[in-house]
This record gives sequence, structure tokens and C-alpha cells, in this order.
Amino acid sequence: MTKNIDATQGGLLRGLFPSGVEAVDDFGDSGPAAAMALHPEEVGLINQVLAERRREFTTVRGCARLALTALGLPAAPLLPGHRGAPRWPEGAVGSMTHCQGYRAAAVGHAFRFRALGIDAEPDEPLPRAVAAKVMSPEERARLTRMTSHDATIAWDRLLFCVKETVYKVWSPLAGSWLGYEDADVQLRPDGTFTARILVPARTADGVRLEGLETLTGRWRAARGLLLSAIALPNSPRPQGD
Repeated sequence: MTKNIDATQGGLLRGLFPSGVEAVDDFGDSGPAAAMALHPEEVGLINQVLAERRREFTTVRGCARLALTALGLPAAPLLPGHRGAPRWPEGAVGSMTHCQGYRAAAVGHAFRFRALGIDAEPDEPLPRAVAAKVMSPEERARLTRMTSHDATIAWDRLLFCVKETVYKVWSPLAGSWLGYEDADVQLRPDGTFTARILVPARTADGVRLEGLETLTGRWRAARGLLLSAIALPNSPRPQGD
């Protein structure tokens, strides 16, 4: 299992992405990312929100800007786009996540990566009602087997974490909603996973998007958190059926 991986050098994201991806994380809104100023356009989005929400909004964008700078890309405003996903500067793809006490962002060049996805969750079991909505009977049976090997990981929450990551990669490309029931996820104890997408991805004019049928990635459990990541390599333009 990957539970006890030492991820102190380079943060918890170290090793979850291939080379070419810059990833930055922050614990407790106390690092360099938390000290970075927001752009005026971003400030206007959080004028009326609670202090905790302002902190997570500011820090996760600080993480993203540090990653963009490391790639040599402009640290532009990161404003919400389609379905709330952040709009990245031209030439960049990326993903952001936050949960209690943790913020993270990953960024790559668009010529190398078609999309990136990341999610972080507390390593705690899902409420039963949520778990029932998130997993299929087949997935539940697999998680039962995983739990028999290692009961220290909240496998149902990890499955949820992975499906959130899958959504962040698939939905912006397809431009449509992806439900929890639309992805069949297989977790592996070596820190990898495969997500088989059960619905076709098509553009608004009906052209089928290739390369989104199966997504693969990596996961990690450490410091009371669960993290999952997907880096989808760039591919040729969509082809018709």
C-alpha cells in the first residue's frame, strides 16, 4: 500500500504526476502560496464570503500561480468558467483542489497535456447515504476486498476522490455532466487506478471525442488525507465516427 510513503519533500503531490507537471500544495494557509495577493478580478468573487472560504480561495490560487511561474507561464487571474472550472492562461492546463487544512494545484503546458485533474479528501469514511450514490455494486465488492487487505484506508472516500478527479478531467473536455454512475473505477493497492467511462464524450455538434474512454491515474494516502491525480497526455484533434 502507499499509506506510509514519505511525501515531505515536494509536498504530497510528489510522484503523483509525470515530469512536465508543476504541482504545489499548502497546509494551514501558512506558506508562500497563502501570502500571494489576489488579482482585482478575483477579489470581487469573494467579497461576501466567510473568512475560511476567502483563505482557501486565496491559498489555492497562490499554489496555482507558483506552479504557473515555475513553468514560465503568466500568473494570470484564475476565474471560474464552464460549470465553475477555472479558466487557465493560454497555453496552460491545470487543476485545483482544497479541503480542510489543505490546498493544492497542478499545472502543465497545453502542448504536452490535454487535461490535468486532482482532488483531495479527508481519509475518513463517507456517510452511508453518500456512499450509496457514489459506488456501484461491482465497485462496492472491490472495495470490500481492498478493505480486507488494508482497513486503515477509507476506500469509499478514496473512490469518491478519484471520481471527482475523473470529473475534473472529463467534463471540461466533453462540455457535459458526468455522474458518479457514469465511471467505473478500479483502485489498486500499488497507488494506481483505472476509470472506465460508461458514456460517450461528444462535442456540442456531435463529434465524438477520442481518448476519454479510459482514464488512469495515481492515488496516495498520507497525513490524514487522500489524494488522486490524472495527467491526460495531449492527443490529436477529435475524429468523427
